Amino acid sequence: MILSDNETKVDLLNNEPIAKTIVALVRKHSDHPITIGVHGDWGAGKSSILEMIEASLEGEDRVLCLKFNGWRFQGFEDAKIALIEGIVTGLLEKRPFLTKASSAVKDVFHRIDLLKLAKRTGGLVTAAVGFYTGHHQFGVLGLVNSLEGTLADPANFTKEKISSILEGAKDLLKEKDEESVSNVPEEIAEFRKAFDKLLEEAKVDQLIVLVDDLDRCLPETAIETLEAIRLFVFTSRTAFVVAADEAMIEYSVRKHFPDLPDSTGPQTYARNYLEKLIQVPFRIPALGQTETRIYVTLLLVGAELGEGDAAFDELIKVARGLLTRPWLGNVLDAASTKSALGPKEKSAHNALMISDQVGPLLANGARGNPRQIKRFLNTLLLRQASAEARGFGDDVKLPVLAKLMLAERFNNRVFDQIAIAAASAPDGVCADLAALEATAEKKTSESASQPAKEGPSVKKSPTKAEALTTDSETSAVLAEWLASPSTLDWARLKPPLAKIDLRPYLFVTKDRKDFFGAATAFGQVAAIAERLLGVRLAVQAEEVNLRGLAPPEAAQVFEMLRTRIIASDSFERAPDGVAGVEVLVRAQPSLQSNLLDFLEALPANRLGPWVCSGWANALKDPSAVKRFEQMLEVWSKHGGQLLKAAATNTLRTRTQGGR
Repeated sequence: MILSDNETKVDLLNNEPIAKTIVALVRKHSDHPITIGVHGDWGAGKSSILEMIEASLEGEDRVLCLKFNGWRFQGFEDAKIALIEGIVTGLLEKRPFLTKASSAVKDVFHRIDLLKLAKRTGGLVTAAVGFYTGHHQFGVLGLVNSLEGTLADPANFTKEKISSILEGAKDLLKEKDEESVSNVPEEIAEFRKAFDKLLEEAKVDQLIVLVDDLDRCLPETAIETLEAIRLFVFTSRTAFVVAADEAMIEYSVRKHFPDLPDSTGPQTYARNYLEKLIQVPFRIPALGQTETRIYVTLLLVGAELGEGDAAFDELIKVARGLLTRPWLGNVLDAASTKSALGPKEKSAHNALMISDQVGPLLANGARGNPRQIKRFLNTLLLRQASAEARGFGDDVKLPVLAKLMLAERFNNRVFDQIAIAAASAPDGVCADLAALEATAEKKTSESASQPAKEGPSVKKSPTKAEALTTDSETSAVLAEWLASPSTLDWARLKPPLAKIDLRPYLFVTKDRKDFFGAATAFGQVAAIAERLLGVRLAVQAEEVNLRGLAPPEAAQVFEMLRTRIIASDSFERAPDGVAGVEVLVRAQPSLQSNLLDFLEALPANRLGPWVCSGWANALKDPSAVKRFEQMLEVWSKHGGQLLKAAATNTLRTRTQGGR
């Protein structure tokens, strides 16, 4: 089962009210030009809303709705002209009684030719046209600009080339007198008049253009398309509905106009540019937990029955009724699906189960983005199908796989740490994960049992200092995870994974990374990690070999060492493996942040003075050095007396010795 990621006219997100509101607004102002923005992140459903708008306008004879996809014209020489020509060509296709021989059609295409010509003011064509039409000032300017480039290679400046240019200019201008070529503003005004006349001849009371995928375009293409839209802004009876992510358009503006100041008053120039063009913005809201669960159910039932199925249409109606008041938390359940689907209700059993299991997880992890939800579900179902095809489908439960995949997708570092530990364990259980879930659950219970305080409460995440000064019962890896609010939130999700053999689940994620080769068979990477647990002199001899490791292998060796060091749970003296970590990071500078994350997570009240020195050859990047000094500051104020004294002394020495 694969869920389609294409735009659709079938509304599973209850976005139809947005489409209806936009249509009503456009039709209300049919005599005046209007531009409307449909904004949202990639995958939020912008294209589907445009499909709904187009579908709702199909029955209106005097309204012409056209679609333009900027991404499809990516790479064209002039995206601005591509939009203009696309609109005119689309109009002729929808109004076949118009012919290219009509005066209005000929005039519009002629004006487009002149706009093309006007854009080449720096070329020989413009110079030739200027002299040919009698606009000598226009022609001289073009000739001067063109000579600057052409005389760099005099061989190109030939009589034949000039003659060819003149003939081309005559072809474009043969139907107009010498007053036809003027400056660009005049040509734009004339084009608007010609286009308005064409709309009258085409019997179009209102032209609505739906512009999609601008946020996928390169900045140059996006800006040229917006500039073309601006050309129509003062043309009566035209409306543009532009679907785009505002952040991407603002990025395009900044890239296209790099010399603009960052801001003007309370807003950026990029935001002002967008707001002057888009008169009415609509932003698609993210899905909440209720909407996500309903959306997951509809996606899976629709994939099973088909979007044209009458029973599925009834289920959509029931879902829309629930979505009118999502704050009530009512979702599609067995009773409502049975009532809507009738004899086909068995098709919804699996969908309801998956929705109940992964809906809450996806609402948090995917942050309400429909495309991310679809892709997550596709990967989830494909991996389960792969496990069944390989013969161990009974060992892979969807809720467990879904929770692990959420960490894989949205908290990759934690997933890697869990995977390496579980793949190395004889029973496939990650001990640190058990401690994390237990502590997260304990904190949740304690928070729920505390009496309410007056005034608004603010949920505070643990600070770095709090993570470093955690109590002695808390392991070092738990302190690292507890410092991350997102990791705590993930750990609270059901089902708990503490006592589950995770190896079957990690095996079906091998499409991204294989955690088994070195971890279970003690292959090359595991052997290297083992050697780095030796004495300093022996470890230093490994530096040459460590430089030859690929970055993923080096990262895996680091995680193995980190796991072994933390498992010792003794930090008063330098544990075995610390020397290996220092040599590894020295040989692989990209691991400096990994080293700092590791040191920062160690319990300060159980740390010996060894942690304050010995890293000078490993930490070279200025940002890494600065971060280490900040850690020294924390250690100089928190922890045991020996650690405080060592950190203070190290800071003083680095200051006096220029580091």
